[in-house]
Amino acid sequence: MRKQRYHFVSHWTVRAPADAAYAALYKVARYPDWWPEVKEARALDEDYLWMRTRSVLPYDLAFTLDRTVADPQAHVLEAVLRGDLEGRIRWTIESTDAGCLITFDENVITNKTALNALAPIARPAFVANHALMMARGQAGLRVRNLTGSYRTWRVTQP
Repeated sequence: MRKQRYHFVSHWTVRAPADAAYAALYKVARYPDWWPEVKEARALDEDYLWMRTRSVLPYDLAFTLDRTVADPQAHVLEAVLRGDLEGRIRWTIESTDAGCLITFDENVITNKTALNALAPIARPAFVANHALMMARGQAGLRVRNLTGSYRTWRVTQP
């Protein structure tokens, strides 16, 4: 069965300093605190992590993240994924007058047999599922601050 390739690019706007957004995105094990679709995440070591996600559709995706780039000056994070998803992700954070613009670039194949079998008819639903997950991640990050507690940041609309 042919594995399916997905390439997603999402843009988040947050009224927060780029350093604060970078710090929150760097701490993958804390994603479940603010990102509802990240059900579990844990550090296996500093740059090797494990994550389980689930959005609206009834399937989980579990995978490891092997961090390959963590550049706090350039505000860039990259990782190689292995497991139910295989490929790479990249976070790029840019300062703006209103806070920061975060770009998430994901290029993966699915290794889950059922998803690959259903993809010819269910791909639009999978894409929508991913879009919802990313929208809720943006909403969660918008209320996070440097100390890890929550407050309301003034947010920009996408």
